[in-house]
Amino acid sequence: MTTFFAVLYYAAFAVLVVGVGLKIAQYARVPAPLKIPTTPAPLTRSGAAFRVGREVALFESLFKANKPLWIFAMVFHLGLALVLIRHLRYFQDPVWLPVALLQPFGIYGGMAMIAGLAALLVRRIIVARIAYISGPSDYAMLVLLLAIGASGMMMKMVAHTDIIAVKAFFTGLMVFELRPLPADPILGLHLLLVAALMLVFPFSKLLHAPGIFFSPTRNQADDPRERRHLAPWAADLERERT
Repeated sequence: MTTFFAVLYYAAFAVLVVGVGLKIAQYARVPAPLKIPTTPAPLTRSGAAFRVGREVALFESLFKANKPLWIFAMVFHLGLALVLIRHLRYFQDPVWLPVALLQPFGIYGGMAMIAGLAALLVRRIIVARIAYISGPSDYAMLVLLLAIGASGMMMKMVAHTDIIAVKAFFTGLMVFELRPLPADPILGLHLLLVAALMLVFPFSKLLHAPGIFFSPTRNQADDPRERRHLAPWAADLERERT
């Protein structure tokens, strides 16, 4: 079991890092031929950067468009953020003070994550216009995330596992050393689901996470009168003609 999960996580980590890195590089290379910020938009680049920050942290456009969906999304993402920060303890020795202080609240993050995901899944099923445009992958991602959250909560509230041994396993992976992983079926399921998420992340719609930083409707300033916008390929054509 230890060897299997060690190989699996090395492979999953490589796929995640390389896959997301290649996608980010692709996003960065795609030209924006038009000036298309969603108005009203900031007039400066610093204002556009601040707008992207608000979008990432507060889901500003979603709040304006659909407040019930915004609530579900915020509950899920805030819960997920808390869970991820809490899990940093498995990779740190000693554990950073902010991470240690957040440990008692991790269970609430898990509950919020599951509640938000369940609401998003129910919405996708019962709202006819959303169900119509939903494909198998949309449901699969929600179910996978729900299964990860549920299996994690089971280890916290139903069948406890040896978290000291789990931490030893992951800190060992960081220095390329195999340390025994507890033979716990729920832990095995949880780790398997997390590895599956890491493997599919670079090929899924979850790439909206880094993609938001490259959205021209959000990251462009509304300054077409002050500054002419030219995509790199258009600028090259213009130089050739002159």
